[in-house]
Amino acid sequence: MKKISPVFYISITLSILFILWGAFAPENLEKVSSTLQNFLQVKFGWFYLITASALLLFAIFLAFSKYGNVKLGKDDDEPEYSTFSWFSMLFSAGMGIGLVFWSIAEPISHFNIPPFSEGNSPEAAETALRYSFFHWGLHPWGIYAVIALALAFFKFRKDAPGTISAIFYPLLGDHINGPIGRTIDTIAVFATVFGVATSLGLGAIQINGGLHFLNENISNGFLTQLIIIIAVTILFMISVISGIGRGIKWLSNINIILAILLMVFFLFMGPTTFLLNLFTTSLGNYIEYLPRMSFRLSPFNNENGDWIQGWTIFYWAWWIAWSPFVGTFIARVSKGRTIREFVFGVLAVPTLFGALWFSIFGGTGIHIEMFGEGGIWEAMNFGENTEIALFATLEHLPLSTIATIISIVLIGSFFITSADSATFVIGMQTTNGMLNPPLRVKIIWGLVQAAAAAVLLWSGGLAALQTASIVSAFPFTFILILIMISLHKGLKNEEIKTTRKKKVF
Repeated sequence: MKKISPVFYISITLSILFILWGAFAPENLEKVSSTLQNFLQVKFGWFYLITASALLLFAIFLAFSKYGNVKLGKDDDEPEYSTFSWFSMLFSAGMGIGLVFWSIAEPISHFNIPPFSEGNSPEAAETALRYSFFHWGLHPWGIYAVIALALAFFKFRKDAPGTISAIFYPLLGDHINGPIGRTIDTIAVFATVFGVATSLGLGAIQINGGLHFLNENISNGFLTQLIIIIAVTILFMISVISGIGRGIKWLSNINIILAILLMVFFLFMGPTTFLLNLFTTSLGNYIEYLPRMSFRLSPFNNENGDWIQGWTIFYWAWWIAWSPFVGTFIARVSKGRTIREFVFGVLAVPTLFGALWFSIFGGTGIHIEMFGEGGIWEAMNFGENTEIALFATLEHLPLSTIATIISIVLIGSFFITSADSATFVIGMQTTNGMLNPPLRVKIIWGLVQAAAAAVLLWSGGLAALQTASIVSAFPFTFILILIMISLHKGLKNEEIKTTRKKKVF
């Protein structure tokens, strides 16, 4: 345990105190966290929007700049993983459970309660898909890309430790090894624990909803969700033991295959032509409205403003909370790729896949509501039980039982890879950036994440999960802004050194 840094002990203490708070005073935790959430959403919504857009623009700038040919590693390093495995791992870590959970729930929610238009109308349907693309498209991957680029550049090209604080060497120098560096890493770990706990909670809720859909004798409540968390925790511990090259890689490949199979099932069992037309139209709308959506807060309409705070601001905070985890993991599997290749891969492919995903799943649900039997919104209890949306939609398709089982397996597999990847990443951040953290460290963090997810569900269900993301993301937002500055400075120093070498030669 000599490699363990003080960040481990600080972070584990804070996490355990939070878990004990939720276990013994859940109502107080829910009240305090909700108050913080409302304050941050109302007062700093503009800050989240501007930061997310700035990060995306900075990533695009790097891809097209003179730094695009810089390799994330030494000049002779080659990619460690195949392109398919690379996409599979970054996609499983970057979206995972949430993509399945919200695939139909979000478009149906926007269709019935849209901003800027009347519900249950063609305009509402277009808005629903456009904002689903927006929330899961370029902006989240832009956030991930910047932090992953910074980590990979300093780790593999500059031989720095694989910690968030190491990125700040151009700005802070040796101070990264003192209290300032430990504070940065502790904030990153704390944001990761509760960002991932949010997704684990979502996974437990949706698996419970699917099992209840298959068998009404299985109760839909906290006790069943706790059993699911315990069962999946055991499974991802097995994956942790097998390591990144086997467990995470294999499961990520399986995830992508299952996800594509389920998507193909929806495409050909549903209104195929309608879905393809909807994808084309919605993609064009997304591109057309992207600048406006990126900075829209609706200060003159409280109802629309509340909608943006409840959806867009929540998502931006969620992605920021996830960014130290996803960024570290993507950096770990991206050695040997150039900055240009990395940015195009991380931004373009997942965004297009996500757009197709929401068009097919969400489009099927909207088609049933507009032209079919309807009933999905009612089954969701008018937005209260979003975990039911996927399974309520499957009722209207052939072979629904088989598809439901595949969906539950996919959610469980995403659950395992998200938790597995997160334990690996938090292990790196609390062992001075070790590329292969000690097994006991990963197991400890796996148990902490599972406990955090259980406590959040106990203290307030889905609302508590969303609150945890927003609160934990706020301090890390400032760190992301400084990461852009430090990475740019590091790249400028790299350019100066390269120029001097050429002159000497």
